[in-house]
Amino acid sequence: MHTDEEQRLIEKLRKIEGLFARPSTPGERVAAENAAERIRQRIRHLEGVERAIEFRFSLPDTWSRSLFVALLRRYGLEPYRYRGQRRTTVMTRVTRTFAAEVLWPEFQQLNQTLRDHLESVTHRVIRQAIHGDDAEAHERHGHEPRTASQGQVFDEHDMRRDAR
Repeated sequence: MHTDEEQRLIEKLRKIEGLFARPSTPGERVAAENAAERIRQRIRHLEGVERAIEFRFSLPDTWSRSLFVALLRRYGLEPYRYRGQRRTTVMTRVTRTFAAEVLWPEFQQLNQTLRDHLESVTHRVIRQAIHGDDAEAHERHGHEPRTASQGQVFDEHDMRRDAR
């Protein structure tokens, strides 16, 4: 990854965090230097007014889970899961207001920004290293074969099972 590109991504993520810190002046909004501390103060304020409850978040992939866990830790919240829960599950205790107004919306914006970036990098690498045409597979008219003799169904799970 190019350092300039990475730096732009980091700046974008910091700006998103600044939006959820509810800065009081336009200068703070632009700088957003103390965003995480302002958010931690907001958590403390809300916990004085509202009881923290346990939330379960189900995240679609390891990238999203890593981001969400880092966001919780940044704000002094403990991420955990119970034995037997899927690895894509993250639990934490927080007020409903904070979860609904700050934590989840901020995570969604950060996650979308990172996903867009990762998709862009993935397409660029595929075009450069594998094949220049990274367009989606075209759609054929007709229907999918219905029997194994007409076509074999194979997916990622088959590969994992066969590798054992």
